[in-house]
Amino acid sequence: MALVLLPGLNNLIEDISDEKKLAPAVVEAALREALLKGYERYRRTLYLGISEDPFEEDYFSNFDVGLDLEEEGYRVLASKIIVEEVESEDHQIALAEVQQVADDAQVGDTVVLDVTPEKEDFGRMAAATTKQVLAQKLRDQQRRMIQEEFADLEDPVLTARVIRFERQSVIMAVSSGLGRPEVEAELPRRDQLPNDNYRANATFKVFLKEVSEVARRGPQLFVSRSNAGLVVYLFENEVPEIQEGSVRIVAVAREANPPSRSVGPRTKVAVDSVEREVDPVGACIGARGSRIQQVVNELRGEKIDVIRWSPDPGQYIANSLSPARVEMVRLVDPEGQHAHVLVPSDQLSLAIGREGQNVRLAARLTGWKLDIKNAGEYDQASEDAVVAELIAQRQEEEALQAEAEARLEIEQAARAEEDARLRELYPLPEDEADYYEEEEVAEAEYEPAPEEAPQATEAEAR
Repeated sequence: MALVLLPGLNNLIEDISDEKKLAPAVVEAALREALLKGYERYRRTLYLGISEDPFEEDYFSNFDVGLDLEEEGYRVLASKIIVEEVESEDHQIALAEVQQVADDAQVGDTVVLDVTPEKEDFGRMAAATTKQVLAQKLRDQQRRMIQEEFADLEDPVLTARVIRFERQSVIMAVSSGLGRPEVEAELPRRDQLPNDNYRANATFKVFLKEVSEVARRGPQLFVSRSNAGLVVYLFENEVPEIQEGSVRIVAVAREANPPSRSVGPRTKVAVDSVEREVDPVGACIGARGSRIQQVVNELRGEKIDVIRWSPDPGQYIANSLSPARVEMVRLVDPEGQHAHVLVPSDQLSLAIGREGQNVRLAARLTGWKLDIKNAGEYDQASEDAVVAELIAQRQEEEALQAEAEARLEIEQAARAEEDARLRELYPLPEDEADYYEEEEVAEAEYEPAPEEAPQATEAEAR
């Protein structure tokens, strides 16, 4: 068969390589697979309307496509086994036929034959299949390349450039910094900052939130401006004490997209020092606020509270409500992590914050349920009675939950026991295979040693 010419094949590979940011070898491999699928489609269409498709799924596994870049064309090749009598013309070839060109051919040898059909016979359906498969293979290669490049990236914060807008998302160009071309990433609406001004070619620091493993039409990367990881990165970048390890960020609570427009974005950061002489809060703020100002500028004016972490829950809770002044913290239910925070009447609004934002962030930061109380009106006896009811209710719910879990565990054990009994009565094929393997191993392990064999023979003779 003649070579099927593809004029401009080299330019085609080069153009796809440039457009898809893929190596030419990868494009060639995708093109070979696509042409092979097209040939498979061509063979199957020969039986359309005549009979059922006679080919199994792996029928064409011995076929391949060879690209000829010099003459710009391709050939379909088939590996066939030499036999005396041919039963399948696509997989076998007669010995007598091969010996016409190779005298030393033998049965069992494999030969590769050119089975390229005429270009006119290839058909429109096969050409369409080739085009579809090529597009799919290129998308798969792009997705695999992006996953390999970004999945295990050490630094999850990237510099992104705005390319375009799709619905409510911003499509940005990001680079891994590994010398590879830029790829597209999606910044969804929920991950944008309200104070950001997204315009074409504007650059932002973004947090790499997810590398999608499933095939999708849009970008495979999802980035975020609202993720707490971005705040951690900015502090690590601005505060040398964090880089050196003398100061550490213990927790971050961030509300980058508040539920109401009347409340601005805000973040609370709990920091601690491993060296007594180092002030962790002062280190993060810097001289005249120079360090924290850099972080605030990058986050477009987001309010940031840096508070000192403490191993004492009461002190930690009091610090977390900064800038409000706390009079007392009562850990009314330590097991359930519930605390009453007593503040002077003039500090109530500050402790709660606009629309409850301050206490909400403090609760997220500490992991405690916080009730802000007016210290002047606090009635400890009545509050303790209410708390006692809440504790009893919580303990009852926990008991019910534990009972349900125990019941589920018993049911699972009973089900497993019943399954084992049924499998013993009606063994599955894999159980029988395992049994025979164990028998063979046991026989091998108990094979008598050479010196023991004669003694056994004498005993049998007696």
